[in-house]
Amino acid sequence: MRFLPDQDRFRVAVIGFGYVGSCIAATLADRGFDVVGVDTDPRLVDELARGHCRFAEEGLAELIFQGLAAGNLRVTTDIAEAGEADVILIAVGTPVREDGSLAEEQLRGACRALGEHLRPGQLVVLKSTVPPGTTRGIVLSLLEEESGLLGGVDFGLAFTPERLAEGTALRELRTFPIVAGGLGDESEAAAEAFWRRALGVEVIPRDSLEAAEIVKLASNWWIDLNIALANELAMFCALYGVDVLDVITAANTIPKGAGNVNILLPSVGVGGSCLTKDPWMVWRSAERHGLPIRTAPAGREVNAGMPEYTAQLAIDELVRQGKNPTGSKVAVLGLAFKNDTGDLRATPTVGAVKTLAKAGLTVAVYDPLVDPDAAEELFGIRPAASLEEAVRDADCLAILALHRDFHDIDFAALPVAQDCLVLDGRAYYPKEKIAQLRAAGYVYRGIGRGDAIPGTPTETETGR
Repeated sequence: MRFLPDQDRFRVAVIGFGYVGSCIAATLADRGFDVVGVDTDPRLVDELARGHCRFAEEGLAELIFQGLAAGNLRVTTDIAEAGEADVILIAVGTPVREDGSLAEEQLRGACRALGEHLRPGQLVVLKSTVPPGTTRGIVLSLLEEESGLLGGVDFGLAFTPERLAEGTALRELRTFPIVAGGLGDESEAAAEAFWRRALGVEVIPRDSLEAAEIVKLASNWWIDLNIALANELAMFCALYGVDVLDVITAANTIPKGAGNVNILLPSVGVGGSCLTKDPWMVWRSAERHGLPIRTAPAGREVNAGMPEYTAQLAIDELVRQGKNPTGSKVAVLGLAFKNDTGDLRATPTVGAVKTLAKAGLTVAVYDPLVDPDAAEELFGIRPAASLEEAVRDADCLAILALHRDFHDIDFAALPVAQDCLVLDGRAYYPKEKIAQLRAAGYVYRGIGRGDAIPGTPTETETGR
């Protein structure tokens, strides 16, 4: 393997020490590799030096600080250190603009800076999600231009899509198959050998950079569209007073293809840095070539509308109870874009909170996993210091992310208002739990859960 040392342990540089880069770097250091993380944010580097990790991923902080203490992991702003590595992983942010095109400034900056220190024999692997053709058209071009070296001859180049889910990333890194496509056979073989040695997982080789780039887009395109189907199915079930979870559970039992029908779950919306942007990458890339992709924007439109739809469920139920939304209080529990993470990137709870506030409700927010300063900047509301503070005298508890901290809430002991509404945006409470809530004096509404539908008779709620 021309672009990989013939040894079991080698030096790795990870450019971009954000969520993905930090998970990969910490895992490789834990497996005994000499890893340097490079990031342009001096504040991040300083925080780590002072013992603070800004990423709320289970087990990640411990892994990072273990690596730093053992000397297997270093974090710096000096990209020149990447010149000493055998393998260089690029994991910088690749957001999209409003028109769906790639905002490529971070990627271009990283490639130009890296090119100044690139040396013959190194293997460069792009991990950042990009439209097809980006690794060849931008990364290769800039590295060759800045270094004077020839890709595929002097240095190896490959693309390996990032496939991690927040909350389970460290486990998935050690178990999920890795996809690798290279600039020619030698680059692909080197990338395949690297991942097999580095993580000990199955590697799925693809015969081009573009094939590997599209793999990630295809996965997230499918996930986003599937969730959009679940969300519209929930709205459809609500018309008939049917519990959407009953429908999904039964529908998913039919064999289809290599598995079963697999309808995902409805929710307050889709967030995070991948699902909200990758379908737009697909749409924009296809549009540039004259292909009118329809499913990607359709899924995005449905999912982007869910925060407002969810908030409106609460508003409608309060009105049905005879309460004036103006002056009522809602406590939003869970601000992150999914359960058991503190990530606020593109979180759909922002839209829900804004819709509730616009309707005149007093909104309190609480999330033990998010950074309170970041939350205040995003929502315009300072998070409560405790659950009890957030829910005091609340007419509605909107559970928009069911973190582990919320699993054992004693609803009967909460200091809420009479006939308090529980709005289930992502908890998926089973019917037994819903019965317990009603017995404790709560009203329950869930997305497509088939109860308290306007115009549909419902059982009398127990007063508090």
